[in-house]
Amino acid sequence: MNNAAVLNRRSFMVASLTGGVVLTLDASLTLAAAAPGAAPDVLNAFVRINADNTVTIGAKNPEIGQGVKVMLPMLIAEEMDLAWEQVRIEQTDADEKLYGPQVAGGSTATPRNWLPMRQVGAGARAMLVAAAAKQWGVDAGALTTARGAVLHKASGKSLTYASLGKAAAAEAAPDLAKVALKDPAKFTIIGQSKMGVDVPKIVKGEPLFGIDTRVPGMVHAAVMKCPAHGGTVASFDDAAVKAIPGVIAVIAVNSGFVPEGKTDTLLIVADSWWKASKAREKLVVKWDDAAVTGFSTAKYEKDAAALFAQTPQASLFKAGDADAALAKAAKVIKADYDYPFLAHASLEPQNCTALFKDGKLEIWVPSQNPGQGRAETAKLCGLSPDDLTIHLTRMGGGFGRRLMNDYMVIAGQAAKALPGKPVKVLYDRTDDFRHDFYRPAGWHRFTAGLDAGGALVALKNHFVTFGKDGKPIRAAQMAITEYPAPVVPNVDLDVSYMATNLATGWLRAPSSNAMSFVFQSFMDEVAEAAGIDLPELMRRTLGAPREIPGERVAFHTGRARAVIDAVCKNAGWKGRQKGRGFGFYFSHLGYFAEVVDIGVSDGVVKIDKVWMAGDVGSQIINPINALHQAQGAAIEGLGQAMIGQKLVQEMGAITAENFGDFALMRIDAVPREIAVEFLKTDFPPTGLGEPALPPVIPALANAIYATTGKRHRRLPLEMI
Repeated sequence: MNNAAVLNRRSFMVASLTGGVVLTLDASLTLAAAAPGAAPDVLNAFVRINADNTVTIGAKNPEIGQGVKVMLPMLIAEEMDLAWEQVRIEQTDADEKLYGPQVAGGSTATPRNWLPMRQVGAGARAMLVAAAAKQWGVDAGALTTARGAVLHKASGKSLTYASLGKAAAAEAAPDLAKVALKDPAKFTIIGQSKMGVDVPKIVKGEPLFGIDTRVPGMVHAAVMKCPAHGGTVASFDDAAVKAIPGVIAVIAVNSGFVPEGKTDTLLIVADSWWKASKAREKLVVKWDDAAVTGFSTAKYEKDAAALFAQTPQASLFKAGDADAALAKAAKVIKADYDYPFLAHASLEPQNCTALFKDGKLEIWVPSQNPGQGRAETAKLCGLSPDDLTIHLTRMGGGFGRRLMNDYMVIAGQAAKALPGKPVKVLYDRTDDFRHDFYRPAGWHRFTAGLDAGGALVALKNHFVTFGKDGKPIRAAQMAITEYPAPVVPNVDLDVSYMATNLATGWLRAPSSNAMSFVFQSFMDEVAEAAGIDLPELMRRTLGAPREIPGERVAFHTGRARAVIDAVCKNAGWKGRQKGRGFGFYFSHLGYFAEVVDIGVSDGVVKIDKVWMAGDVGSQIINPINALHQAQGAAIEGLGQAMIGQKLVQEMGAITAENFGDFALMRIDAVPREIAVEFLKTDFPPTGLGEPALPPVIPALANAIYATTGKRHRRLPLEMI
């Protein structure tokens, strides 16, 4: 997998004049020198060196709580040889031409930026050293750096980075592919726990999030959408609404979910959001929704059962002859599993503020994927993408919801309809639940065969999901490399599709959060039939350490085995026993194995402790943040599994209104402890916002079975 941002010598050096000569490292870094006591040059780039020898580093990726706003600057600061107390961090705007990819999703920040950001810091350091060498008339190899200064040990001389900025600008840019990087043994920042830069402001309740945006002269917009997804506006009467004092306009727009030329969203714009929200009650709308009201939860269940009774529509993966192997198997195990649609349920509802002025659009938005939002908004507003300026705000949760940019698209059109007025679009909680991009539901029919020695020799899975034109809709895919398919000699992975009107999207650990439950829970059934526990079945099927090619990334059986062994050792696993369950999963380049300990009192299940072992490569960049990411992932996974998170659809519409209909984890349900161990291995560092989540769901399900004797094959789990 090669998705790293690539910087080369040609793009490294860019001529730039802003209040003097400055060194610009394109898509990476700007060094700006300022005279003592003067304000620093403020440039649209990664780094500026301030007059007091502090260094401001721009964090390019959207901050969603995953800690990237600190992690990426740590990489640059390490290779620049700064002391962490010298570092100041600012969120950059969205500008992929300048900064490269700016996405919060797929746990990609670390693999994409691990080398490029370090190379940027090292390249800047090399140019500063070269400038100092010329000033002193010595060889650059005789110089060292520390704490934002260049040192000449032989003479005892030193120069701060602030004093060298202008001279460094005259130096030739180094080849980033060849620039010397630090020996990890000499890291002073990477590998050390650093507090989130926004934490003090969050604790104080200071404005940081998109919902906090305030712009002079701002007006407010509430949204009104067809209850049935995909319905469009046939007509509306806004006379009563416009008669309300403070109401400014009613605007029909396209959210991007329906064909161009149609509108599916009405915006009531007023001088306060409360007025706009209340005015919706008087808006008379006729919806064109006849084609989308026939979808419901009951219909999906009926359609899935009918598809199971038919021949699968398509084959995803086939190896050997599964039917022949099953006919000869000593034991055959069969089970059906399913899981529901899920909402993202972020605490901060979707929002965006936009101002259209002089043919340009300025946007303040909490988006996980602002580049895509730029393209979509520009298209529906009839603008060039270069006409948009996007300011990134912190997000109050997203979990994949804010990879979709309907709120930006809507706000852009509203602002263009009201030039000169900043328009803030805000969904209320019901809007957010009923117009999400949901994790798709799915149904699985499994069959497995064991030989006389208890080895897994055959696996079949008929997967029923949602699709169109013979292809899955967004986020409804199943990988052909779902474990244990790559290591079983006879496999049939088949699929059948049915229709839905719902908008679907990626939910944290997309696909994996569902597939882990069905595959690892079924594997626990197979292990029991073989007379062993799940970890031992995993070890036997994994076989010798080796790398197995996949659709996009390879799967390493040795790394999988290592985390399984580690968590079993840490948890004192002694085979199948009451009160304990095990789960493993590989996703987003990370290998995680987890054990869940539970207790049952008066028929109520209480989670006591989660044990976790993970392998995300050779370096944990920010240990405290990594710990919190892993623990948070486990808590979120448990929430999906155990507390009734399930959406109901009737007449094409989702019925949930608030958290009473879709509960989040409460503190009294959280395990008393989540023990995490990271195995450091000789592989490039990868992300961990997602891979720690999937295994906890089957581990809990398997623990409930081990304790109560009741096998749960449907989410959410029945906890009593």
